[in-house]
Amino acid sequence: MRGSWQRQTALTNNIANADTPGYRPEEVNFESALQSAVSGGQPAGQVQFQTESKPVTAGPNGEAVSVDEESAKLAENGLDYEALTQVLNARNSIERAAMGMS
Repeated sequence: MRGSWQRQTALTNNIANADTPGYRPEEVNFESALQSAVSGGQPAGQVQFQTESKPVTAGPNGEAVSVDEESAKLAENGLDYEALTQVLNARNSIERAAMGMS
């Protein structure tokens, strides 16, 4: 959820700076960071997610952000975050039931 939240922040920054000449859009690829950590034996809770500038070609006014693309990514990330929240809530419900705290 931290990675998704960090991605949400990067995407909203990209949209906010869409008209800023020279601004380079940022991205957080938390899925690959999690996969690397898990395959390396690192606990998922200790993974640090990095915000990276995306390589892009600037438009004629020096702008490199496509608001349409970033908005679509923002919507997708919002759905991902919602799904993660539902999984966490289900897990918490199972744990409470197992402890007799329904």
